[in-house]
Amino acid sequence: MPKVTFIVGGETRTVEFQPATLEYRHHGRPGSILDLALNFGVPLEHACGGNCACTTCHVIIRAGSRNLSEMDDDEADRLDTAWDLTPTSRLGCQAVVSGDVTCEVPAYTRNYVSEAGDLQLGKASPGTPEEKRS
Repeated sequence: MPKVTFIVGGETRTVEFQPATLEYRHHGRPGSILDLALNFGVPLEHACGGNCACTTCHVIIRAGSRNLSEMDDDEADRLDTAWDLTPTSRLGCQAVVSGDVTCEVPAYTRNYVSEAGDLQLGKASPGTPEEKRS
């Protein structure tokens, strides 16, 4: 079973998944790093909805790049506009996972306040906004 380790704010979280049964969240490509993050509650910004039109889902691959889909020209062109680009940078919405991968979510792409108004500080908040109001 493939595993993805997310590094967010110096903390790590590893998720295992079955590609055939993973629910598609309709943001980014099915099975992408963004799709996995959304499925498992890992905070990864995606201002354009995962359409390869921004760089808010920029991640840095620390291990397992061979287990990602090939980068196409659209992703490469978009990444050219990312802040602090590295040789192992990818857009989470475009990088489809086929095996074990470790990726870091850079601090400058993290949104510290969610749309629901909950303070995130690099972590997924427990519970829904409705549960917190109760």
